[in-house]
Amino acid sequence: MPKLHPTPVLTAVAACVALAPTHALAGHDEGSAWTLGGFGTLSAVHSSEKQADFSANPLNPGQAGATRDWSFAVDSRLATQLAYNGGHWSAVLQVVSERNLTNSWKPVVEWANVQYQASPELSLRFGRIALPLFLSGDYRKASYALTWVRTPIELYGALPISNSDGIDASYRWKLGDVKNTTQVLYGSTQLRLSDTQRAEAHHLAGVSNTSNIGALTVRATALKGDLQMKLGEQLFTALRQFGPQGEILARRYEPDRKRATVLSIGASYDPGQWFVMAEAGRVNARSLLGDKSAGYISGGYRFGSLTPYATFSKVVANTPTHVDGLDLAALPPPYAAAGQRLNRELNSWLSMIAVQDNVSAGLRWDAGSNVAVKFQYDHVRPRKGTSGTLENLQPGYRYGRSFGLFSAALDFVF
Repeated sequence: MPKLHPTPVLTAVAACVALAPTHALAGHDEGSAWTLGGFGTLSAVHSSEKQADFSANPLNPGQAGATRDWSFAVDSRLATQLAYNGGHWSAVLQVVSERNLTNSWKPVVEWANVQYQASPELSLRFGRIALPLFLSGDYRKASYALTWVRTPIELYGALPISNSDGIDASYRWKLGDVKNTTQVLYGSTQLRLSDTQRAEAHHLAGVSNTSNIGALTVRATALKGDLQMKLGEQLFTALRQFGPQGEILARRYEPDRKRATVLSIGASYDPGQWFVMAEAGRVNARSLLGDKSAGYISGGYRFGSLTPYATFSKVVANTPTHVDGLDLAALPPPYAAAGQRLNRELNSWLSMIAVQDNVSAGLRWDAGSNVAVKFQYDHVRPRKGTSGTLENLQPGYRYGRSFGLFSAALDFVF
């Protein structure tokens, strides 16, 4: 099997996770239309910041730092995939087990869709479908397909959702020597935040275009959706008790019933011996979840089975991460004290809008035809009075302090 790196071929990999030779189900011939395979990651992560926990994904607490000296949950996961290819009709079911916000490793359905190949150029799908976000968005969980230990969290962590329930259509076309695939989609998605709370995005609609010419791949995506989530509900109820100024703050920052938009563009050039890639994106949730711009540039060189690489990534906030909040000057002392507490709570939420930069270096070793060993060191600096991508802040946490992160991972496919 050829080694997989962030190359143009991986856009095709994402269509059916052709990350490894899949094996026919028991009782079927080699030519069976059914295939079964999977992928996984075993990782260990150490953070020098002991007053907070590092998380590679807002939906996974991670627990590297304050909770555990070494965490095995930041990047570890196991997935299996069942696929059917019957000519014009095909289908895929992918189930992934990884740590979630409820401290569970319960498997969840990542993909479950049916595709109809209407013509050589046009395909239609319905079901649970991978969102065409970012260059590595289709296979961000299949770490074996990545050179890095994980996708740059400054960009990919800004929008952790990876699928939607709905329909899409993809059309392949050429413009001179440029091969294009244009995808349009419509659907919805739901995230489980706790045992009792969920976040939903309805009327998800988007368009994405991937262009290939030789070793160059370019992908641009635009996506919008309507958010429904009760995050910070008690804060906004209390703010509204302070009249018009509280109502203005509540309407501005509550995430429920807000339009979210995503714009991204990325390019990868990979002639084989070396690669360089860069992406930039903006995620605007029009609420306390923030309006963020992020991007990275990464490159590496392949020496046989070894690939050293380096990455610089950054995320900035396009809205303030600290506000004055309620005007307390004209309020009686008891109300002023209550308003001051609400202002502190609001700014505590806003300080979680990530602003940080990250310089990382790593090494990938392709130890076998379906096994890769990776080591990566990140130097991370939260900025602008925010905690960056850190979570579970402890009383001794100091804003603006940089920290080091060491990660080791074993990626495999089967």
